[in-house]
Amino acid sequence: MKLPSDKLSFDGLARWFEALPERDRRIAQVGAVLAAVLLVVGLLLPLDRSVAQLHERLAKKRNDLAWMQGVAPELAASPQPPSAAGESLLVIVDRSARESGLAGSLAGSEPAGPGGLSLRLQKAPFDTLIAWLARLAQQNGIRVDSASIDSAGSPGLVNAAVVLHTG
Repeated sequence: MKLPSDKLSFDGLARWFEALPERDRRIAQVGAVLAAVLLVVGLLLPLDRSVAQLHERLAKKRNDLAWMQGVAPELAASPQPPSAAGESLLVIVDRSARESGLAGSLAGSEPAGPGGLSLRLQKAPFDTLIAWLARLAQQNGIRVDSASIDSAGSPGLVNAAVVLHTG
């Protein structure tokens, strides 16, 4: 069924509205007001709330950055912990890998210049690997020069190539 062209115009809509009984007109008016209120409540208020949360998050991130920038010179000037009693980097890494449960994941190592060691790990638990690298830095002053970490297929397991250096 095709609607007459005057039904599609604003004038046609106004005539249709005026032709409604008083009760139906009031119901239509209340419905229009409710639809507008629902639109404001359903779209604009959540959007406003989300913008406010993002502003709070940005302010927190700025405060964190300012703190980190303030502490960075102090940390850079602090002495690095000495490596364990003159042991070679290979010995320290091997021992700490066994203590951390990563010995089975070590797939190979080779020297990477003076005071450096390049390691390959296969199917290592990611969390364990990161904790091990942090422990090496904190306890032995060994730093990570570079790392390439890829998924090993299983959730939580990774293949990694890491270059470590003393001091």
